[in-house]
Amino acid sequence: MSAAERTAVIDLGSNSFRLVVFSTGPGGWWRRTDELQEMVRLGGDLGPGGELSPARMAHALETLRVFAAFCATSGIRADDIHPVATSAIRDAPNGEEFVQRARRATGLPIRILSQDEEARSAYVAALNSTSMRDGMVLDLGGGSLELVDVADRQARELASWPLGAVRTSERFLRGDSPAAAKDLAALRKHTRRELASAPWVARGHDRLVGLGGSVRNLAQAAVRAAELPLDSVQGFVLTPEALEDLIETLAARTPCEREGVPGIKRGRGEVILGAAVVLQVVLELTGAPGIEATEAGLREGVFLASKLAPLDPPLVADVRAASVRNLAMQHGVDLVHAEHIASLAHQLLGALPDAGLPEPGEPELVEAAALLHDVGLAVDYDDHHKHSSYLIIGSGLPGYTPREVALIALMARYHRKVTPQLGPFAALCRPGDEDLLLRGAALLRIAEQLERNRDQVVQGAHLRRENGGVVLELDATGDTQVARWGAERQGDLFARAFGFPLTVA
Repeated sequence: MSAAERTAVIDLGSNSFRLVVFSTGPGGWWRRTDELQEMVRLGGDLGPGGELSPARMAHALETLRVFAAFCATSGIRADDIHPVATSAIRDAPNGEEFVQRARRATGLPIRILSQDEEARSAYVAALNSTSMRDGMVLDLGGGSLELVDVADRQARELASWPLGAVRTSERFLRGDSPAAAKDLAALRKHTRRELASAPWVARGHDRLVGLGGSVRNLAQAAVRAAELPLDSVQGFVLTPEALEDLIETLAARTPCEREGVPGIKRGRGEVILGAAVVLQVVLELTGAPGIEATEAGLREGVFLASKLAPLDPPLVADVRAASVRNLAMQHGVDLVHAEHIASLAHQLLGALPDAGLPEPGEPELVEAAALLHDVGLAVDYDDHHKHSSYLIIGSGLPGYTPREVALIALMARYHRKVTPQLGPFAALCRPGDEDLLLRGAALLRIAEQLERNRDQVVQGAHLRRENGGVVLELDATGDTQVARWGAERQGDLFARAFGFPLTVA
């Protein structure tokens, strides 16, 4: 296998500076493979005219020297380094001067993003990491808030406001005491007044996708409060009720104490409450049922705009399909084998013995599980079904909800043996999902056995009702002894899932 190519994106944000390395491999797979971060808070302690402070700039320059040294010693080519600066530097009277100093000191070709470029990067990241077609993208950074109105996956309106977590916190929530109700009210009023400049914000939106460290941090805090079995907040929806509870909890604590709230990261105590209040106002104005978090951010937007060029806009056609194949290719899955199993499972799904099945969305989950059931072989053959489950859960599978990711992972987990059960993931699931898991695992096991030799000899698989049972008929181009033997051994789980005994013709 040829070596992966690496791209570094450096985000000079108002709150933190972050260097992220993305690796791209054969077939086009990509993933984040390294990261450096420093809480520079360049957007804090501004001068009377909004100037960047000397102390903050000194910290920023030292951080950039470290980032430049990392890229040089890691062998990342200069053409593959993309440093971008956002609102703190863009809006400061001495921002351009700082960039010139940083370029001379580090050699990094820093580019200051315009408001529209920053918003468009957020849009590219959001649309490539969720299944949204219509709605609004929200990106809350340290210095600014960007909103993008999306229709049929196209950016229709976009705007930026100086409502970032650092700026709003320093203006309205300074001090080491718990937040006063009047200060929170003043921040809400200010946010509403600012957003009134864009009437389309309050037009009504059924879906709101949120990016940025504050969004991810608040979503993680809500996950922890609900005691959900999630390591990634990808696809998690932060509801107005959960956000209100967090604001109440955070407001009652000092900035230092806020870092003790489960899920709130160190270094965000001073700014997380201001961010939460701004998000609350956006939710109220849009009327959305919640903020759908994504692990992607501006860095992914910059990277993907480069990777997917010259597409305009640079969007993958099907995020869910792309995320499944991306994970499979990352770990060297035999796609010919996996796709054949998916095809056989699809054929079986189309001939289920119950006329009310499959349920809407069920075929896509089974297909994803079929494509990823062997991803755990990248770890080891022994217990590879368990490794597959861990890798799927850990990936978050952009485009899918946490419930769907759990079901896909569990189908992969139970594609070999043991009676499927939801276990701790029941907290994410709906009534009837245990039956859906049983069906998916049963069909995946049969399809796996029909392709046990990895030779695609079994071309077709069909189910038909006969004498109170179900008969499995095969279309094959060669010896099916192993396939038949393996499929017959799945009869018990099939009967449990569908209520009919299985016979292989």
